[in-house]
Amino acid sequence: MNGRTVVGGIVLTALLMAAGAWYTAEYAYYREVAPAEPAAAMHIQPVTGGAGEPMIVSDFQGIDADSSPLKFRACFITPMTVAMLTESYRIYEKPTPLFAPRWFSCFDAQAIGEDLETGKAVAILSDENIKPGVDRVVAVYPDGRAYAWQQLNASADNQQGSAP
Repeated sequence: MNGRTVVGGIVLTALLMAAGAWYTAEYAYYREVAPAEPAAAMHIQPVTGGAGEPMIVSDFQGIDADSSPLKFRACFITPMTVAMLTESYRIYEKPTPLFAPRWFSCFDAQAIGEDLETGKAVAILSDENIKPGVDRVVAVYPDGRAYAWQQLNASADNQQGSAP
């Protein structure tokens, strides 16, 4: 057996594995969420506590996956003003938008994160513990653009920290 054949086989296997990993991260498991699906229902939590209230939403685009509760992303428009939202609903203290696949182009996690840090957008708690240890967060801009994602919350951090 020739050394080139062995090296070629190893390189080809590595390329196929890399392509498979890229496809899995970028496309596999994701599905589009229709506006009528329960997963597309946006809620916001009142400052006074109690049950979440429905958020007014239009032009909804969303993705999700059954493989992880952290794969949910959404882009939509809301007529609810930032002033009204910050006065009546719970601000989310440590919002961390998670990156979406490149093909879901309406969601730019880096830009949303920067805008949250500079105050160009505000993060509101949508659903606390939508799955155990996971919160849904909505970032809202003054012009009505809004983006949602799910991220680990403090209870998930505590659960991970207490594991042996």
